[in-house]
Amino acid sequence: MKTKLQTPDCMPTRANPTDAGLDLRARSTCEMPLNIRVLLGTGVSVKIPQGYVGMLIPRSSLSKRGIIMTNSVGVIDSDYRGEIMASLMYTGGQKFNPVIYQGERIVQLVIVPILLVKPDVENWSEDEWNDTQRGTGGFGSTGKA
Repeated sequence: MKTKLQTPDCMPTRANPTDAGLDLRARSTCEMPLNIRVLLGTGVSVKIPQGYVGMLIPRSSLSKRGIIMTNSVGVIDSDYRGEIMASLMYTGGQKFNPVIYQGERIVQLVIVPILLVKPDVENWSEDEWNDTQRGTGGFGSTGKA
């Protein structure tokens, strides 16, 4: 994966050599207002090889401060070349609005292989569609919490 940096201090890093995610840092300092979405730049652009996707995942340290990624996981397609931005929101729980400081690790970038399947629309019989025990049940259909 090729990487372009806005400044040298934006280099993605791993805390440990075997960590799955590359830590991305805040490009600037930002106070997090309550329940307002903030797009925070990381100063990083990437060129992900075809057949792979970048998954932008929040660092657990954010959640300890009441900060979440508004889109849960960000998808970075192989043809995107812009700066990676983190969509963050402070949901409460502290006396004062938290501050994310320039250079602070905020999100992780995980690169994973993908299968580029092509949808194939067919008319299925009820027997073909319900050929598993689960069938069309979803959202708790396995009976496990």
